[in-house]
Amino acid sequence: MKELSAAEFGRRLAHLLVSLFILLCVTFVIGRVLPTDPVGAIVGELADPAAYAAMRARLGLDLPIYQQFYLYLYGLAHGDFGTAALTGNPVSADLAQAFPATFELATLAVIISTFVGVPLGLTAALFRDSLIDKLARVIALVGHSVPVFWFGIVGLVIFYAGLNWVGGPGRVDVFYEGLVTPQTGLLLVDSLLQGETEIFWNALGHIILPAFILAYAAMAYITRMTRSFTLEQLSQDYVIAARAKGVSPTGTILRHVLPNIAVQLITILAISYGGLLEGAVVTEIVFSWPGIGQYMTNALMIGDMNAIVAATIIVGFIFMLLNFLADVAYAVLDPRMREAAR
Repeated sequence: MKELSAAEFGRRLAHLLVSLFILLCVTFVIGRVLPTDPVGAIVGELADPAAYAAMRARLGLDLPIYQQFYLYLYGLAHGDFGTAALTGNPVSADLAQAFPATFELATLAVIISTFVGVPLGLTAALFRDSLIDKLARVIALVGHSVPVFWFGIVGLVIFYAGLNWVGGPGRVDVFYEGLVTPQTGLLLVDSLLQGETEIFWNALGHIILPAFILAYAAMAYITRMTRSFTLEQLSQDYVIAARAKGVSPTGTILRHVLPNIAVQLITILAISYGGLLEGAVVTEIVFSWPGIGQYMTNALMIGDMNAIVAATIIVGFIFMLLNFLADVAYAVLDPRMREAAR
């Protein structure tokens, strides 16, 4: 397997940086032109005009927008996203506290969706038009059609309120909060590292339902695309030749088809993972999950543009970074992409 050339890697990295800069520009301009009043959110509606003007000058909102953008870029270069009106803390500190919860939820969801969606898509393609194929297509259709918040509410009513099989809203029960010292920010990992097995099982009971619900939409997409990729390969001459030589259907899938669709699956999984990080907002609201989605929602309620812009940039950057890594992996694994880049 040949390595990706330094020039090609540099070109893809340059595209990532340009895309990030465009995201910064668009997000910043939208944050400044929206009819919100971040000054009023900080000083209050009853503040006297002098205090209002002083806070506006302190935030730099009295400057032309190009100067505001320059100061914002300067702050970003030094890790300063501004101060959150919602909490009074630096936005970077708030995001550092909220993001691990979203990362933990989305990571577990993408693991579930991958281990269910890929085998289901392969099996559906292998037994095309069979009962399992029709069932897989129905599952994918429902996953694309039904809103996530509906699944969340129904899941809470059935599995939490009714059957009491899972934990309720939040990452952990109230009396367990604050007992685990954050090290990685991932409650499941930190609780195990500190030997708090009781808190681990409690946290697992809380995360399992939102993770499965968040994973369902991604699983539907992964199943549908895996089935499509597999059906395309099953019609190729090399598969027909393998079957003529007596290779079993399972062997054909594992030894011939799966390696040929691996690069496509990498792209699909990266897109799904980025979508889970980006689309966890509704799930976090339903389950009172203290992640970046709920943080953005609370900031939107009061027009806290520093928090909104920073969270949007972080999520957008992660999405672009995952696509960049998938693009690089695609070019490394697929020799046709390397030849096209020359």
